[in-house]
Amino acid sequence: MIAKFQSSPYFTYLVRIVPFVAFAALTMMQGSFGETGAYWLYTLKTLIGALLIWIVWKYVKEMRWKFSWEAIVAGVVVFLLWVGLDGRYPFFFGNRDATFNPLQSYGEGNSLALIFIVIRVLGSSLVVPLLEEVFYRSFVYRVLAKSDFFSVPLSSLNWPAFIIVGVAFGFAHYEWLPGILCAFIYQGLVIRKGRLGDAITAHTITNFLLGLWVVYKSAYHFW
Repeated sequence: MIAKFQSSPYFTYLVRIVPFVAFAALTMMQGSFGETGAYWLYTLKTLIGALLIWIVWKYVKEMRWKFSWEAIVAGVVVFLLWVGLDGRYPFFFGNRDATFNPLQSYGEGNSLALIFIVIRVLGSSLVVPLLEEVFYRSFVYRVLAKSDFFSVPLSSLNWPAFIIVGVAFGFAHYEWLPGILCAFIYQGLVIRKGRLGDAITAHTITNFLLGLWVVYKSAYHFW
């Protein structure tokens, strides 16, 4: 019975939806446990996300890093857009405050604060790209094109899906404008290469560079 379920269309949907939804649900709860509670919840969220990736890894074949010069360029370009456009477009979600700054909570040089920062950089660089790229660029994009999404090649260009996913991804972030541009670049990379792995790598590079920028410039409002 288990083998039969694993071969069903419902299973192919669930392994791409459940990890992202669980991660997103924990993200929405992050501000509900006080200032320091958010750091612990992010740690828990990262561990759960990593566990879910490990569970579905063998079932989601497109969830693999692939390295190419296009992925590197895309990752760097999106990072530059993210920080370069900061403050140059209107925000629709009220005032943006730094909600994740362990150094402010615990003090400069505090070992626990440094651990939380490392976890944040690693979580955003290694866990988030896998979950988001599989959900947005592989699943949602293709299911908008055709309900039998697995029959839609990753190289397929569908303009309505391209626009809808890009806008949805953008407005899932406070930084909606670079988020939309980011989604277009990543999706374009998937279409160009005919695989998801380059977008996962680009997303990893973007988030890692952004994490370094946040720490170096104390630009914690990005977090």
